[in-house]
Amino acid sequence: MKDTFEIRVVITRPQYDTHLITPPLGIGYLASYLKSKHIDCTIVDGLNLSLENKEIVKRVKHAQIVGISVLSYYFLKAIDLSKRLKKAGKIVIIGGPHASTLPFLTLSKTHADYIVVGEGEETLYRLVELIGNGTRKKDIHIPGVISRYNKKLIDAPLIADLSSIPMPDWDQIDPRFYQKAPHGGVVKYFPIAPIMTTRGCPYECTFCASPLLWKRRIRYRNPKEVVDEIEYLVNVKGIKEIQMEDDNFTLKRDHAEGVCKEILRRKIHVAWSTPNGIRADRVDENLLRLMKRAGCYAVAFGIESGNQEILANIHKLESLDTIEKAVRLAHEVGFVTQGFFIFGLPGETKDTIRNTINFAKRIPLDKAQFLTLDVIPGSALWDDLRFKNKVNWHIHSYFEVSWVPPTIDKETLAAAQSQAFREFFFRPRQMLTVLRFMKLSQLSYVFRRLKDTKVLKVH
Repeated sequence: MKDTFEIRVVITRPQYDTHLITPPLGIGYLASYLKSKHIDCTIVDGLNLSLENKEIVKRVKHAQIVGISVLSYYFLKAIDLSKRLKKAGKIVIIGGPHASTLPFLTLSKTHADYIVVGEGEETLYRLVELIGNGTRKKDIHIPGVISRYNKKLIDAPLIADLSSIPMPDWDQIDPRFYQKAPHGGVVKYFPIAPIMTTRGCPYECTFCASPLLWKRRIRYRNPKEVVDEIEYLVNVKGIKEIQMEDDNFTLKRDHAEGVCKEILRRKIHVAWSTPNGIRADRVDENLLRLMKRAGCYAVAFGIESGNQEILANIHKLESLDTIEKAVRLAHEVGFVTQGFFIFGLPGETKDTIRNTINFAKRIPLDKAQFLTLDVIPGSALWDDLRFKNKVNWHIHSYFEVSWVPPTIDKETLAAAQSQAFREFFFRPRQMLTVLRFMKLSQLSYVFRRLKDTKVLKVH
């Protein structure tokens, strides 16, 4: 086996219409892992650089292999980019959540050479290794990979030891050079960097693809290695705020406490938050106060609905009483609090929409995000609603209604988001919270988000 390969790899993502532009951790991990194996790997982030697909193709002309990370929302963009790259003579590998949940459709539509399914670091390395050694396409048989020569998919095991993966390639996804469009909209400080301290989720919410992607498992990084990364970002990259992007940062108390205590032990002064959400049933006063002492200033909760029956319908496994108690406790401890809500879940009615708006206004939330349901590939709802044969890849919940439950009319559902936004934010405390954290450099970004919060189109 060779120690180095005379092959150059580029990993990219296309530009697409979004209000969230942050360093792509998945791509960063792939690049750092390949480089740890002495493979030349470059990142071209078409989203952050605002590159059209034809410009991306020009920038990757030096590479033999181009990997594309794909979300369902920009699948059409990925199809176009893949075809352009194939025309330019590149070996194209596609991975990411969309490819992992719909691998055969992705292979068919993109004309890519290979699709990587599931966790990518080890699988991508093995694939690049075989390509670099001159293995013929028809002789490449790797768990987690399909191609037009080998359409038999064998699941690749999840990586057992997260310590075997180096931290993301922060030189190539340097947060200092990213647009000021962070998760959550407005934040305390820039520059800001996202990190992951865990991978996976053990729950089974029906609107989420995580049960399929992560097999309802969660794995934890060593808290000391997590804080090594935070210390590097603070001391080397000058980062002033960290966003913990875990699905379940507080699920295992020892893990969350370990990260907090290590930050305090090293006397690292950095603000941080949990914008991806924590579960209300996995926090208490002692843990929240420890997080606050360690620098956390904002927590978000995935609430989804203000109606208990809808929470049961989606297998949320939380009660509204537990959620309210946790939000009030976080508010009392001194956190900026945020809630995520979804309109259009199974069982939604005009009355349950009112339940959700009233609940969001009653509990002490400083910020709230209201969206309509995206029925995403890999979720239980995708299968239950038989979306496979009627999907429209142009539809996205921020702008359009993709599915209407039989319990509500289209017009009422389409108006819910803007109604909730107006009622929630046009109150003194909520407006002051937004103004408190808004930076002049973010004004155009914030105004764009406000402009796009409107009555949705209905299909």
